[in-house]
Amino acid sequence: MLRHLLVVLALIAPSTMNRDLTATARQQDVNQRILGRWDITIATPDGPRPSWLETERSGRDAIVGRFVGIVGSARPISAIATNGDSLSFSIPHQWEDGNGSLTVRGRVQGSGLAGTMTFPDGKSYSWTAVRAPLLDRTSTPRWGAPVRLLHANDLGGWHPSGTTNQWRVVNGVLSSPKSGSNLITDRTFGDFKLHVEFRYPKESNSGVYLRGRHEVQIQDDYGNTPWNDRFSAIYGFLTPSVIAARPPGEWQTYDITLVGRMVTVVANGRQVITNQEIPGITGGALDSNEGAPGPIFLQGDHGPIEYRNIVITPAR
Repeated sequence: MLRHLLVVLALIAPSTMNRDLTATARQQDVNQRILGRWDITIATPDGPRPSWLETERSGRDAIVGRFVGIVGSARPISAIATNGDSLSFSIPHQWEDGNGSLTVRGRVQGSGLAGTMTFPDGKSYSWTAVRAPLLDRTSTPRWGAPVRLLHANDLGGWHPSGTTNQWRVVNGVLSSPKSGSNLITDRTFGDFKLHVEFRYPKESNSGVYLRGRHEVQIQDDYGNTPWNDRFSAIYGFLTPSVIAARPPGEWQTYDITLVGRMVTVVANGRQVITNQEIPGITGGALDSNEGAPGPIFLQGDHGPIEYRNIVITPAR
């Protein structure tokens, strides 16, 4: 009797083990399809809004990541749960309305992802995601002719983001005297070199969005230590080596080179970011279509700011 029982168990055990191994292999395959960077589009009543997700392995079996919402900076995800072809995670609120968590649920859908996002105020919207492009460049750019983006006394070549406009140009100086609409170039750009001069009063804040998606922070940080949300940072992602800011009220300069995802920032003559990769979009970006050319977008909704001598040299 005991011999027959051992024979039965011997027959059952490999079968069970094989099923377990197959299930594990399937889950690992799904997890592999979830890993990476994702450009997200959220369907809201006010139109599509951009977002971004990065997922990666941590240790033996954990999946962690980073997330950028409609507004704000990249925030960490301590654990992403996977089950079959589905994923889910919750993170604390940042700048969103409401006091709850932000919860994301989705599943693999073809080569992309799709799901539902519930915001801290309890409102839920559907979303879709495509893999973020690598934006690798195989050759050194050939630069074209420099283009001045500002007229002397009008906003030709630019348009406000909202229905009202507080921006004006007088004698070549572009100014936003109070918080209001952002300002966007009519023209779009791929790779480029950009020279910008700007001035702000004490404690004011603005930013230059490259291709309308990646913000180089402008903020009154004179005397502060470097951080990824301070002067000359790529907001939420890249920290400058030093804070090269001048005191408020003085004219300052950025010279920015963007090739693919690789960015170099020179602030007031000091190179503070050197050919570093921008992982994804900044909150407040115009869209999440990272593979497409985009405009230069100046932030005007955070305080008074002035600009002059904005010159772009596009790659040919």
